[in-house]
Amino acid sequence: MSKTFSGKDVVKALRRIGFLIDHQNGSHIFLHNLERHCSVIVPNHKELKKGTLHNILKKAGINSIDELKNLL
Repeated sequence: MSKTFSGKDVVKALRRIGFLIDHQNGSHIFLHNLERHCSVIVPNHKELKKGTLHNILKKAGINSIDELKNLL
């Protein structure tokens, strides 16, 4: 993984594929996609850890880091 992603970057990408921000509790942003019946929680940190990022992408249906980069 050559680039690190912030929580803000991931939220921006998820919003482009149909996720809506439901609410925020502290530094965690809760997003929902009504079409996919899926909800994702993204920590609003400067840099997301590798495992956290991959779990968010897996749950959101984004298959690769390259696909995430294309959404940004």
